[in-house]
Amino acid sequence: MKKILVPFLLVLLMAACQSHDGYTIEGTLEGENIEGTELTLRKYAEGNQLITVDSATITNGSFTFKGAPTNSPELHYIFFGKGQENIPMIVENGTIEIEAQRDSLAFAKIGGTTQNELFYDFLKGSRVLSRKASSMNQDMRAAQAKRDTVSMNALREEYFELMEEAKEYELNYVKNNPNAIVSAIILYRVMATKAKENSEVQELYNALTPEIQESNTGVKIKEALEKDANTSIGAKAPNFSAPSPNGDQLALNEVMGKVTIVDFWAAWCRPCRQENPNVVRVYNKYKDQGLSILGVSLDRNADDWKKAIQDDGLAWHHVSNVQYFDEIAKLYNVDAIPATFILDENGIIVAKDLRGASLDAKIGELLQ
Repeated sequence: MKKILVPFLLVLLMAACQSHDGYTIEGTLEGENIEGTELTLRKYAEGNQLITVDSATITNGSFTFKGAPTNSPELHYIFFGKGQENIPMIVENGTIEIEAQRDSLAFAKIGGTTQNELFYDFLKGSRVLSRKASSMNQDMRAAQAKRDTVSMNALREEYFELMEEAKEYELNYVKNNPNAIVSAIILYRVMATKAKENSEVQELYNALTPEIQESNTGVKIKEALEKDANTSIGAKAPNFSAPSPNGDQLALNEVMGKVTIVDFWAAWCRPCRQENPNVVRVYNKYKDQGLSILGVSLDRNADDWKKAIQDDGLAWHHVSNVQYFDEIAKLYNVDAIPATFILDENGIIVAKDLRGASLDAKIGELLQ
């Protein structure tokens, strides 16, 4: 199912000399009833899981975290107590300084190291947009209470404009700060949400400094761009094999036709199921002219997968590892479904993600 994500800066806000001796985070926190409260330093690991790296206790309004040298600056969060309030910051070698108020953690001042100074500049600019979003939410609640549809519609339009403004702010920051790890983080999210074509992402990536390109996030961008290039239009489609519904191994190169559709879908994916009747019509219309389809299911349950094939009348080849977004999805850089790749008789990708009448027209054109 297609994923909808808000810009990176709104997620963050609503939610120097380098040392080779590791990092130290020195913070002060003002507020009532905070003495003895535990803070936890966390980060996102593989699988988008939030893990705890370290913990500290507030003593006399201060706290300290210390860690071993890091190879790459990385985004972390300091969580207050057992709640979800947190302070985003960059862990890097050196002494990082944080000043915060208990009732406004999102507006904490961070600095002391190069990347945190750059990050703080980013946050200061984005807080203007955050305040606009907060004010807009309040106005929307008031309009809803009054059932004022005119104001509600106007606020929705303003919200979409604000989202575009936020995206523009992020991209301008990346362009103007090629030496900031935040630029790489933003760029990675831009690529993941497909907010920009990969050609534009590649251009922005090329402009990053070597240090940022070689960071953990920079390497992820490079790998994603290389993987996408392997399944871009004009590339040879990677071959793969997986179990068919009867348990036999079936490979893509065994079912190639004059035109072949590789269709990533799943029984649980509503947009996929809604598009299936159209794919059935296209298949029935062109199968005798050389159209072949290989459905690649990203289901977790084999019975659900097989039942959906029968219920939707998908009378073509199917495979699945029944492992959700598995190695085949990774091979084709698929992180959301439905996703389709149209191949010519030589296995060259000639089109991607066509649906409805566009799919019919393209298949007809290729089989002329």
